Amino acid sequence: MPPMKTTRYGLIAGNGQFPLLILEAARSRGIEMVVAAIKEEASPELEARAARFHWLSLGELGRLIRIFKTEGVGRAVMAGQVKHNKIFSSIRPDWRLFKLLLSLPTKNTDSLIGGVAKILLSEGIVLEDSTLFLQPLLASEGVLTSRAPTPQEQANLQYGRQVARDLARWDIGQSVVVSDGACVAVEAMEGTDAAIRRAAKLVRGERSASVPLAHWAAETAALQERRLCVVKVAKPNQDMRFDVPVVGLPTIAVMQECGATALSVDAGRTLLFDRDQMLAEADAAGITIVGVA
Repeated sequence: MPPMKTTRYGLIAGNGQFPLLILEAARSRGIEMVVAAIKEEASPELEARAARFHWLSLGELGRLIRIFKTEGVGRAVMAGQVKHNKIFSSIRPDWRLFKLLLSLPTKNTDSLIGGVAKILLSEGIVLEDSTLFLQPLLASEGVLTSRAPTPQEQANLQYGRQVARDLARWDIGQSVVVSDGACVAVEAMEGTDAAIRRAAKLVRGERSASVPLAHWAAETAALQERRLCVVKVAKPNQDMRFDVPVVGLPTIAVMQECGATALSVDAGRTLLFDRDQMLAEADAAGITIVGVA
């Protein structure tokens, strides 16, 4: 890929490795990033890697704008998760963000961050797609692992995609977990990995004192043979500037821990972090991954 025209970019950084990947990718193309890191979420490692760095609290929208304008930032990228439950429960808005919150017709992530993007634009700061520097990490279409889904897994994934896409329309969550043709768990604010663990707990069950141990053990063994299938989708009108679906090594580890054997993601709209290692670990665990257009 040819070098991008040098310009002053801003990076609004949440948690995880997403901001670090963007910072390194931009540097490799001669792009200087001004990092505004959310101190409740972002990794301290960012400060060591960024030439121009600022900490700010969740809710300091006015300060974010002042930082970017002082630094001459005209384009910005938002990367890294801010836990959904923190956005509306832990946020301490400044007057600029408070006014935005009052104006929102619905209090969900899309409307909030979409409103922030409009305010940034009104200040001359364009919020770009968060995948701008990471195009090679987007999932491609087809079977991505050495093993294709079995017919049963394929049926579970197809059903899961129908359910997940309906739910994603309402900004509830982007992942569902299916087993034996039944939707076991729906992601809400807890995140994909927590939803997988919850599904495993529901499928395995817990023995009541009134149920004989031998009977419970036999039923549990049978239930555990019903492997979990995970579906993660983008929203129907996914705004690639924020909240882009991401899958990485932690999700593969959780799937292996919980007996999940198949994963479906949206091709071209899902980032695969540590792609080569992730697919290798999925292969080693017998997990199949497919990208669906």
